[in-house]
Amino acid sequence: MQVLGIVGHSESGKTTLVERLTQRLSGSGRVATVKHCTHPPDVDTDGKDTARHRDAGAAETVALTDDGEWYATGESRTLDETLDALAPDYDYALVEGYSDASIPKVVLADREVADPVVHRAPHGADADLDDIVAAMEERDPYITLETLVADVKRDPDEVYSGAIATFTGRVRAREGPEDQPTELLEFERYDEVAAEKMAALRRDLEARDGVHAVRLHHKTGVVDAGEDIVFVVILAGHRGEAFGAVEDGINRLKEEVPLFKKEVTVDEEFWAHER
Repeated sequence: MQVLGIVGHSESGKTTLVERLTQRLSGSGRVATVKHCTHPPDVDTDGKDTARHRDAGAAETVALTDDGEWYATGESRTLDETLDALAPDYDYALVEGYSDASIPKVVLADREVADPVVHRAPHGADADLDDIVAAMEERDPYITLETLVADVKRDPDEVYSGAIATFTGRVRAREGPEDQPTELLEFERYDEVAAEKMAALRRDLEARDGVHAVRLHHKTGVVDAGEDIVFVVILAGHRGEAFGAVEDGINRLKEEVPLFKKEVTVDEEFWAHER
């Protein structure tokens, strides 16, 4: 799922741009929208922002407040939890508001926001949709373990499968009680080489007897302690084939794909390959 934030002042045309992008993107995939609210909204009331999102073609609209209230369903969720829930079922998520979130953003008017920023425009009505869509598609998609599991379940050979095995790598906060806590890891990669290596690894694993589908994903950028880093998902005929492919998949990914890791602890920061 590609995620894009739209941020700006109250009169900068945020909802107008969400409508324009929803109309544009709904022709090539399913679109969900998320609205950041500072007070309880009138969900789906004619003329309100969430209703305008749906009228433009959004298949689902979520309205969130600062305290995590998810007004579309009455549940309490953070933005990350909401995106996690949307990711398996949607191709695009447009997030109106959340200027401090670490998602790629379009900035309207002169609003101060956190990086990354992919486009700026004076007003939502004036923003260049071609530039915005191109910039969004260049970003890594928002991938969760559930996204990859749902994807392999759609494989044509799913009818021959009796097992799905997965591996999730996380940022370990510390090695033991005396270890200095790790605050975050930061990952960089050689994009083209990494993509080629990942594709070759996937082909090798899928060529094995009994393995029907393979999905691999490794995050880049900053990943905080306790968060997920890497996923391996195997669809196979039997558990033995699935478990073997999972273990080989993560081992080879770490050995063969050019990824560079910086570790930030409470006392220092360093690149792992320099240690």
